[in-house]
Amino acid sequence: MSTDLLTAPRAGGEVAGDLIQYCTFWVDELYLGIDALAVQEVLRNPGLTPIPLAPPAIRGLINLRGQIVTAIDLGARLGRTPTERRMNVVVRSGEGSASLLVDKIADVVQVPRAGHEAVPTTLTGVAREQLRATCQLEDSLLLILDVARVTAIRKDGDTPAR
Repeated sequence: MSTDLLTAPRAGGEVAGDLIQYCTFWVDELYLGIDALAVQEVLRNPGLTPIPLAPPAIRGLINLRGQIVTAIDLGARLGRTPTERRMNVVVRSGEGSASLLVDKIADVVQVPRAGHEAVPTTLTGVAREQLRATCQLEDSLLLILDVARVTAIRKDGDTPAR
């Protein structure tokens, strides 16, 4: 499967029919991807305003040119220890925008639609619940996140268990 950088995406995240673009990044040792059409922008340390008594996955709020965006520590959301993550992937979801705090930004890759596989049963716990699929690339396994699940926050401020 090719991991070439891409230029302009077509509607539905597709490139040339059977290929889908993913914005990829790292959280701990996990190589993760989100449909490129869901990504609004990528930022480095925009400045967080902490929210008192927020759950560990909610790191604070970001003022993004007048738009208030919730910053979610993706590592904590995936069952990892919360840390000071350095990069923000701002995504659009059903509730508006949210910022996912990640460790390192990688490339935009294209993956054949037929290359998607179910999430392996060996992956258990909270991380499994946040994934839509996996894709075996030439040198790594790409875990495809479900943006709606990752950004979902209940009315009481906690992240839902699935």
